[in-house]
Amino acid sequence: MSRGHKQRQWVKPASAPNSEINVTPLVDVVLVLLIIFMVVTPLLEKDILVRVPETEVEENQPPPEPDDQQIVVQVDKSGAYSINTEQIPASDYIARLKRMLNAKKPDEKVVFFMADDAANYGKLVVALDGARAAGAKILGMATELPQNAVIQGTLNSPDGAPPAPPAPPTP
Repeated sequence: MSRGHKQRQWVKPASAPNSEINVTPLVDVVLVLLIIFMVVTPLLEKDILVRVPETEVEENQPPPEPDDQQIVVQVDKSGAYSINTEQIPASDYIARLKRMLNAKKPDEKVVFFMADDAANYGKLVVALDGARAAGAKILGMATELPQNAVIQGTLNSPDGAPPAPPAPPTP
């Protein structure tokens, strides 16, 4: 035999390869997960303490009347701003609001916001941030107009009836 030539040997396996899944490690992992969930679940059911401010209800005291000098910012569905029914360009919004707030006492710097249902939420957030930058101390959201509110382009009667259609012009 020559040294450079190696003889190959084939080893025949004693049994056929096993193609079944070994479920023992799977059962071990599932049991560990089950134990973890059994330990963690009671911890999730604990009550979360929430600090709620106490309110004093005075039954005989009527609510305060709305101030005629309050500032109401409206955001319409096109995203335009109005301060107390006066349409304001977005570039002049903060400056105008700052002038109005500077004329008030520090504890009276309150701004109320009304947004149209179809208004862009981002425009409302910009209006809120602008009011805070202009010096507003308290920001409020109004869901409905006061009875004596006047909105540009509409005429409200004092009894709350819808506005009457305009009369046709006479020749």
